[in-house]
Amino acid sequence: MKRLLAAGALVTVPVLGLTTMTALGAQATASVCDAVTARVGTVPGTLSARTADGRTVTLNGSQLRNAATIIEVGAQTPGVGERGVIVALAAALTESGLRMLANPNASPVSAYFPNDGTGADHDSLGMFQMRPRAGWGTVAQLMDPAFQARAFFGGPTGPNHGSPRGLLDITGWEALTPGAAAQAVEVSAYPDRYALWVPVAEQIRTALTTPHPTSPAAESVPTSAGPGVFPLPPGTWTRTSGFGERLNPVLGVVRLHAGVDLAAPSGTPVLATAAGRVVVAEYTGGLGNHVVIEHDVAGHAVASVYGHLLATSHDVSVGDVVLAGQVIGHVGSTGSSTGPHLHFEIHPGGPDAPAVDPTSWLDTATVGRPADVGPTAACPASATGRAG
Repeated sequence: MKRLLAAGALVTVPVLGLTTMTALGAQATASVCDAVTARVGTVPGTLSARTADGRTVTLNGSQLRNAATIIEVGAQTPGVGERGVIVALAAALTESGLRMLANPNASPVSAYFPNDGTGADHDSLGMFQMRPRAGWGTVAQLMDPAFQARAFFGGPTGPNHGSPRGLLDITGWEALTPGAAAQAVEVSAYPDRYALWVPVAEQIRTALTTPHPTSPAAESVPTSAGPGVFPLPPGTWTRTSGFGERLNPVLGVVRLHAGVDLAAPSGTPVLATAAGRVVVAEYTGGLGNHVVIEHDVAGHAVASVYGHLLATSHDVSVGDVVLAGQVIGHVGSTGSSTGPHLHFEIHPGGPDAPAVDPTSWLDTATVGRPADVGPTAACPASATGRAG
């Protein structure tokens, strides 16, 4: 975007719970309800479409999942509608090819966030090439696809409160052509580019959504959580403690450690492992500042728990619907903890059901698999927390 200023007893868990957990990583669908007209159905692995000047372009699964995020956020934002979604898709196609782009030259830390490649336009980041210096958000916020979509749409519920202006902050945007509306938000030096991508945006939306009538069910949690996402960015973490009975390093007693500990520098973004609804966002003595998300996986309730977050890092509230990979907080050392780390739990059956070893969940996650990373220069084992 070019700007001119531019804890409990050890129990036996039914096999179904473990099977459902592992299946999450293999699922290829991500369904989410749109209270207006449409919902995301199956996200294909590839899609070919034609631009306004007749070129054929092929989008991969990652690009289409980013498109699904835009559609999902648009469905949750009053006033956007189908036309606003087309505008946003056309803008993201033009700016980045629907890719979440890091910018290591301007912001080295951006490369540690999940991304689809790198760009080098000023300090621009992400799908919409939004610039931190122009006030669109912090690097951590702009490397979150859902945040970028919310910022692009703007309006009363947008994160920037009209400065910079999102689509809904532009008076009369509905009367503009989609290309002109995209330019009104992006303020690009090349305003004619967006119209070329409007037909592709329309084809993407058609391919990813199916019409359905508005009904009470339209406000439900996404029916399928989709592929699992590792809860920390790749290259930032070290596993320091596993699931099972152990000597608690703070209390000095043997008890069940109901999750795994992933040591990471304080402030590292914590990502929702799957789409779902936030059911807990509070402080307690043991887990400290923590978030619990309930997911619907193949028709079965599964809850994920994120403990010891920074005391001021709640990016979500109870009742929020979140997307897979959305930033929900930041690594801290609150509660019963010996240093900065994320305590991560999985509960097949929901928040009140017993926890199980989340290793199989993490092993099938689509970002930052344990085999991919270990102690790094950004996260030396000696500099991070150990347990909690």
